[in-house]
Amino acid sequence: MPTYEYVCDACDHQFEEFQSITAEPLQKCPACGKKKLRRLIGTGGAILFKGSGFYCTDYRSDSYRKAASRDNGNGSTASESSKTSSAAKSNGKD
Repeated sequence: MPTYEYVCDACDHQFEEFQSITAEPLQKCPACGKKKLRRLIGTGGAILFKGSGFYCTDYRSDSYRKAASRDNGNGSTASESSKTSSAAKSNGKD
């Protein structure tokens, strides 16, 4: 559901409203109560990833990861490397 911007022609109150695409535009200003609202034409919606943890490589396929690791000169994937290093550490502790 997109966020629409509105402005009141009577009191110049501006606000955003989270509405369904099929919802009718608002008409009554929440600040002054007059029916002078206009829906502004915005720049359009965009996907916004907020917070940590969104990286361009998060959703890459296994075949892409393998090809990328070969291009970097690393013959194994990151998960294979961590398994190998974990096994080496546990063998060294015995």
